[in-house]
Amino acid sequence: MGAYVLGFHDIGRAQLPLVGGKGANLGELSSIGGVEVPYGFCVTTDAYREVVEADAQAGALIDGLAGLRADDRDGIAAAAERLRTVIEALSVPEEIRREIARHLEEAGDGVAFAVRSSATAEDLPSSSFAGQQDTYLNVRGAAAVIDGVRRCWASLFTDRAVAYRIRNGFDHRAVRLSVVVQRMVFPDAAGIMFTADPVSGNRTVVSIDAGFGLGEAFVSGLVNADNYRVRGGRIIGRKVAVQTKELRAAPDGGTREQPVGPGRQGVQKLTDGQILRLESLGRRIEAHYGEPQDIEWALHDDRLHVLQSRPVTTLYPVPPAHDGRNHVYVSYGHRQMMTDAFAPLGLSFFALLHDRLGRSAGVVAGNRFYKDVSAELTSAWARPATLKSLAQVDVLMADGLRTVLKDRDFTASLARGRTSMLDFGDAGLLTIARQYLKLSREDDPGVVPALIAHTEETVERLRAGLAGKSGDELFQYIVDDHAVLAELTFDPRSVAAAFVGIQAVNWVDKHLESWLGVKNAADAIARSADHNVVAAMGLGLLDVADVVREHPQVVRHLETAPRHTLLSGLDGLDGGAEVREALEGYLRAYGMHCAGDIDITRTRWSEDPAPLVPLILANVRAFAPGERRRRTEQGRAEAERTMEDLLGRVGKLPGGAAKARRAARKMSLIRHFIGYREYSKHSLLLRYGLYKRALMAEAARLAERGVVEAPEDVFFLSIEEFRTAVATGELDPALVTARREAHEVYRKLTPPRVITSEGEVFSGAYDAGALPEGALAGIAVSSGVVEGRARVIRDLADADVEEGDILVTVCTDPSWSPLFVSVKGVVMEVGGVMTHGAVVAREYGLPAVAGVDGATERIEDGRLIRVNGSEGYVELLPAP
Repeated sequence: MGAYVLGFHDIGRAQLPLVGGKGANLGELSSIGGVEVPYGFCVTTDAYREVVEADAQAGALIDGLAGLRADDRDGIAAAAERLRTVIEALSVPEEIRREIARHLEEAGDGVAFAVRSSATAEDLPSSSFAGQQDTYLNVRGAAAVIDGVRRCWASLFTDRAVAYRIRNGFDHRAVRLSVVVQRMVFPDAAGIMFTADPVSGNRTVVSIDAGFGLGEAFVSGLVNADNYRVRGGRIIGRKVAVQTKELRAAPDGGTREQPVGPGRQGVQKLTDGQILRLESLGRRIEAHYGEPQDIEWALHDDRLHVLQSRPVTTLYPVPPAHDGRNHVYVSYGHRQMMTDAFAPLGLSFFALLHDRLGRSAGVVAGNRFYKDVSAELTSAWARPATLKSLAQVDVLMADGLRTVLKDRDFTASLARGRTSMLDFGDAGLLTIARQYLKLSREDDPGVVPALIAHTEETVERLRAGLAGKSGDELFQYIVDDHAVLAELTFDPRSVAAAFVGIQAVNWVDKHLESWLGVKNAADAIARSADHNVVAAMGLGLLDVADVVREHPQVVRHLETAPRHTLLSGLDGLDGGAEVREALEGYLRAYGMHCAGDIDITRTRWSEDPAPLVPLILANVRAFAPGERRRRTEQGRAEAERTMEDLLGRVGKLPGGAAKARRAARKMSLIRHFIGYREYSKHSLLLRYGLYKRALMAEAARLAERGVVEAPEDVFFLSIEEFRTAVATGELDPALVTARREAHEVYRKLTPPRVITSEGEVFSGAYDAGALPEGALAGIAVSSGVVEGRARVIRDLADADVEEGDILVTVCTDPSWSPLFVSVKGVVMEVGGVMTHGAVVAREYGLPAVAGVDGATERIEDGRLIRVNGSEGYVELLPAP
């Protein structure tokens, strides 16, 4: 026999499988001193199983939901209605009825109850099913309560609840329902309290909504509520709503609306004293749970009753700080075009790299890296330099920091320290500056090829060194190789070469606009520049497409082949050997790339080339043979024409001969050096590809030994944990499970660009200026204006574009460059003039706008849009 009914005093968080999220929270709340929770009990999931799941007809209908799709509204509605009808007609066994009646009697005669659903996946840190099942208020008598229990069971299968579970991958049988039965409070006022500001995320601010009567009135949108914001025992904001009606208990059960008298309609619903008592109560509950809470409360005869408390699931984690000072953090991911959460092994590798560089990788929050810029913001010289450099990467991030700086009270307590802006390794800034001057003066076109050749020599040594190594020797070799990686990263000649190209671009753009009024002159000058590995990555797929195009049988195979036979299925096809050779050649050159590739756990193209297939096929359909050569020659010719034209115009200015000589030198530096800017990340990925292959062989051996269930389980370990598991053959599987579950939670969160140690989030904003009406503001990162069909793509694996489409996405890293070949414009939510997507767009001559906040939500896939990459905005156009 199961435990069919449990009183709140018998319930804690451990009983969640029996009483659901809401019931477990109420039991836990009841144990907190100073927190008044109305009497109640839970009809447990054992009762639900006994009545609902044990019924053959109901069980069959539940199993039938598994075949439905989340977008099949009609199918869901019909199936859910049939199931609810069956459940509401089920008989409740006498034993369960007696237990319910006994607990009702303990509350006394004539007591009214609220009957609420409590699902086992409700009010959890990882998900919020709140409001999906039914609640019945002012229920009196055992028969009515039991009927309410039955209807709550049925409400587990409302259309909305069924669709939500399908969409989020919850098994319909894995989510069960308990029912909370709680003595009704008939409040003078009621509401919701968040112990962290739900809008800004500030953990020091309590936000309270309050209205007359039952709280359901404004939760359902029937009336507006007052809002009070409280911080440290001081009310810092209040908005008093006009309330013309309220929800009260009806004499015959249920609730009814009634008017609020004219004298009460516009008054504050709580006194200041009651507001401050609520804040104190909220902080007590938050301290018990150890995280911000969303609390339902009711006030009756000046007594505060707590009706529910659940974790706030939408807040981004606060980066850790332990010095009692204020801190400001910026997202590393927004700077590197990788806003996804890292897996723990990826975090560990990235931290190892920065440790060998003598830098901090930053703090980790939500499995993403954040950099503490407090020291930069408190430095008179570093602050403007930081804002300027961030504006080139993400203008909204820079604007968010400017907003933080306006809060004098906050910035007065900012942590101080040594800025990292001058960290250039052991060689130091002076050595790099000397190299920069030397390279600029000599303008030697052989410098970049020599640097690339040196890097590739070290990669070949790494490849040879990894061969045959396993176990602890392998891990140590990979850790030691990070010293080589650090040396390459801080090589003064290499750093200077990248700066030469970037500064030459800045010089040309600045002076040509000043002298001739020409904006972004360097865009055309940099077309088809030498040694741009990211541009070559995209153009290289055109060569592969040239081989594929000649073999129709291979084209058909690529259009239909499953991932696991993509390459092997080429064997025996007419032209299959040639295509395989071409594709494998591409993968040798670029197969270490993938979306989000700075996380070493991401699947590389060399491991799974399937994401490249739609891009190859798009090239086959859209272009004639030899497209790479034509594009390259066209780009070089355009660059030469542009330089000749601009230099001729400059030469006609006063002092034009000297100006033209200086401009010609800078243009030459662009041609020789700007492509190298993209090589540093590629050189890192060359090593990551080799590390990954060797480590996954170790992971496969762990799986064979039964230490892990699957090789990919090692993604949820640090390097040292992985190394220890290999050495000892031991690993707690609960660690992997916990890390995987936490990662899933973090993966769904939207990382803020700027967040403070108080948890307040700053997104930044534009000065829209004189934009066309309805235009979406961004920043110009690649000049030109183009119209076309928007293709909204959030994942490169889902890319399906045709020539002439305009790519709309969150952000791009180098792995997206093959897609740029087929589009004629780019819109990105994240980025700036110096980020990868902007650089590649300029290389390919694509008008592009970055930093368009919410572009993937505000622009409908297939919508006709106009991208103004010269002025920095996007227009939504009417259908033709």
